[in-house]
Amino acid sequence: MRQRIPVVVQRNSRGRRAAVRGLWTSAELVVTLGVVLLLLVAHQLWWTNRQARAGAAHTVQALQRDWGDPAPEPPGAAAEPERPADDSPAVSTGDGKDRAGGAATTAPRRSQAYAVIRIPHIGLTAPVAQGISRSAVLDKGYVGHYPGTAQPGATGNFALAAHRNTHGEPFRYINRLRRGDRVTVETRDTVYTYTVDKTLAQTGAGDGGVVAPVPRSNVKPYVGYRAAGSYVTLTTCTPEFTSRYRLVVWGKLTDVRGR
Repeated sequence: MRQRIPVVVQRNSRGRRAAVRGLWTSAELVVTLGVVLLLLVAHQLWWTNRQARAGAAHTVQALQRDWGDPAPEPPGAAAEPERPADDSPAVSTGDGKDRAGGAATTAPRRSQAYAVIRIPHIGLTAPVAQGISRSAVLDKGYVGHYPGTAQPGATGNFALAAHRNTHGEPFRYINRLRRGDRVTVETRDTVYTYTVDKTLAQTGAGDGGVVAPVPRSNVKPYVGYRAAGSYVTLTTCTPEFTSRYRLVVWGKLTDVRGR
């Protein structure tokens, strides 16, 4: 009687080791990619804010030193009462006389910081620079002035833009502004006070009507103004951490004072 000899089939240990190495390498790549992504998020959400805020604060201090280091308005100071839209704001000239007007007339250079914006309700103090270049203005934590729009205090629309998230995010909380809140803009010789009047919670990124001389939305034409005046417009991206739409806050010039 024949006896069968059992055949033992051994697994390919070399192939198994290669598979294990492949899985281990893949796991290392996933972990490395996760760490890199976390570092990128930390850089965007923390480091760019810290860096931009420090630079912007330094610029504000430099402007104030150049202007003679005026004392800042104490917190909680009483707001100026809003005047009718057709009232000409008074300008204190320092000689006991008042005059109308007082708008800035000298055009700043591109990317030059030339004013300081303060919004007490959201704790904002930031430099205003000419232009809305990302690298030269907005990413520095500055508030950018739309080229071609009015300068502070002038008849027309003093239109501004700033980041809502990252790079100092100066306009992160402008959605909290309400009618009657103050926005002051300080230049070398004059302090302009605007009073928040209207808000447009969302409009298209290409809605140029919001920064027109008489600001009025092209997307939602029932929101805005119909009469000439001296306006300020604050614009930023919305919803947060996106750039799909624009959030807009408008105010009217209610007071002009010499420094």
